[in-house]
Amino acid sequence: MARTGGGAVAVRPDAGVAAGWRRWRPGVAAVAARLLPVAVALLAWEAVARSGMVNPRLFPPLGAIAAHLWALLHDPQLGRHLGASFTRIVAGFGLAVAVGVPLGMVLSSVPPVSRAVEPLLALTYPVPRLALYPILVFLLGIGHLSKVTLVALECLYPIVISTADGLRHVDRLYLWSAQNMGAGRWRLFWRVQVPAAAPQVFAGFRIALPVAFIITVLTEMVSATEGLGWLILYASASLVQARTFAAVALVALIGFLMDRALAALRHRLIVWERETVLVAMR
Repeated sequence: MARTGGGAVAVRPDAGVAAGWRRWRPGVAAVAARLLPVAVALLAWEAVARSGMVNPRLFPPLGAIAAHLWALLHDPQLGRHLGASFTRIVAGFGLAVAVGVPLGMVLSSVPPVSRAVEPLLALTYPVPRLALYPILVFLLGIGHLSKVTLVALECLYPIVISTADGLRHVDRLYLWSAQNMGAGRWRLFWRVQVPAAAPQVFAGFRIALPVAFIITVLTEMVSATEGLGWLILYASASLVQARTFAAVALVALIGFLMDRALAALRHRLIVWERETVLVAMR
């Protein structure tokens, strides 16, 4: 920026560009840091596939996988498979949330119930619920209900534990401040404890959602005629590994997008967390 003879101020053309770059540079650096490991992994995959050290039919290059993925995305039956899997994931995850969050609240607030239920949770938590799937199929049939029930059982534990733990470990300063301002027990619980524990509750959701996705895909590979798991099984039966990797890549991409959607929902709902950070930065 320079002053001319008439007193006017001239701004260098590149000043705005430099200011804009300084503003965007942290975001660009963060995105680059996230994409770099993915780029390195893809380059390593392509290098190994084209090195001649492995059979390209068993370890296909990315171009072959991308071609099969493109064909898969244009398959008119893909919508049916996506719909079946999403129905099972959303129903099982939603059922786990509907049961797990209230149960976690009760465990954190009612000590007798906590003493009675927590040993049962600790005893059954290490048991792989997938081992119960044959029993669920026998009791509930081979359709949606057995799969949704298994998804709900797998998702229930992280949701219950994160909810109860989050409510128990709310900062005592928040509780004392609210009590000094005259907040009663229920107002203290709903206006202080629940909002303060919400980030940890959502952390439990983010743990449970991939579990719901994994269990859905696995059960569809065992007993289904539609869904993403069946799609992977069908692709592997063709003995064309590029097609199998394309189906797996599609499942990974959908799982990533679901996780990002849940993270965006958390960011939108828990607005007080951002406000607290902004106040602390001032």
